[in-house]
Amino acid sequence: MSQKILFGFGAYKKLNDILKKLTPRRTLLITGKESFTSSGAEKLLGEIINKYDCVRFCDFAINTRLEDIKNGVDLLNETQSDLIMGVGGGSVIDLAKAAAILATQAGSIKEIIKNGTALQARKVPIVIIPTTAGTGSESTHFSTVYIGKKKHSLAHYSMIPDYAIVDPTFTMNLPAYLTACTGMDAMCQAIESHWSVNSTGQSRLYSRQALILALSNIVKAVNSPNRISRENMCRASNLAGRAINIAETTAAHSLSYPMTSYYNLPHGHAVSLTLPYFVEFNYNVSLKNIQDKRGVAFVKNRIDELLEALEVKTPKEAREKIIDIMKAIGLETRLSKLGIYNGGIEIIRKNAYNPQRMKNNPRAVKDDDVACLLEKIK
Repeated sequence: MSQKILFGFGAYKKLNDILKKLTPRRTLLITGKESFTSSGAEKLLGEIINKYDCVRFCDFAINTRLEDIKNGVDLLNETQSDLIMGVGGGSVIDLAKAAAILATQAGSIKEIIKNGTALQARKVPIVIIPTTAGTGSESTHFSTVYIGKKKHSLAHYSMIPDYAIVDPTFTMNLPAYLTACTGMDAMCQAIESHWSVNSTGQSRLYSRQALILALSNIVKAVNSPNRISRENMCRASNLAGRAINIAETTAAHSLSYPMTSYYNLPHGHAVSLTLPYFVEFNYNVSLKNIQDKRGVAFVKNRIDELLEALEVKTPKEAREKIIDIMKAIGLETRLSKLGIYNGGIEIIRKNAYNPQRMKNNPRAVKDDDVACLLEKIK
């Protein structure tokens, strides 16, 4: 589905033109509880959206749950809203996309999500304005949904929002830890999509552009942010989102889900814990364990391209560089320091296998591999 992306400082002002074009009767405005105000979005966007009939929805969890989506769909239908606007981070955006497509589906929302039921194309228009720089969800065709402790993906080509307004203005007040977590999410997405079995020439171009931008700006954006670093991280985030929209993510994302669902570790921090070790793991792919039909040499060449972008020569150096970046931006790299000990590590291991993410990894990941990798970061 085609999407119009409006990028740069002051891009939010184009919302006025968008709403004039869409002429909504009523808008369901989905936002974070606090970020809508702290990001400056409430003040700046209020001058535009207050001219229209809006119903705000912000009473939901940080990680999108089934019940949150049901509540969003119910509110959309009850208020007869004909436009969804999502202003916030990844969970806000995922909820907005999920509510928009599920509002017009037949059957149980829970069963649709659990069973991967075929969806009809979305009918409700979506406008997204991210207030973080990391998920890239404003330009993807899927949403993350948690049912209990288990992560599910809802996907359909029509879930890509009609408009994405990526304005760094709304990330200027982003706290350091959230900047670090979301920034690492963008970096991990860039790396994983590059070696994914679904990668294409176009997706890898997005991946490398995103990775280079993130590498050059993440430390600055966290420790001493300015307009340039904020803008470049927003661009890196969107490019990484466009990359995973094609190639999807892989094993490091799979291992991150139980860290988030069981221990409330922010997604970007969770995925960055194992990603450095998967550089070496995937580089050591062989004919016995390869999952990419394009062959061992192809996978190694793609990882060599990543090493070049990282400005290192070996996978070990890449691992060390990514870990050093995490330390430089204040992200803990050991599970024990995060309060996750042997019992918790076993819970993560038991719940680390997400079939969708694991099948995208260039090298097959066995249970022993997961256990060995978790041992390295405990």
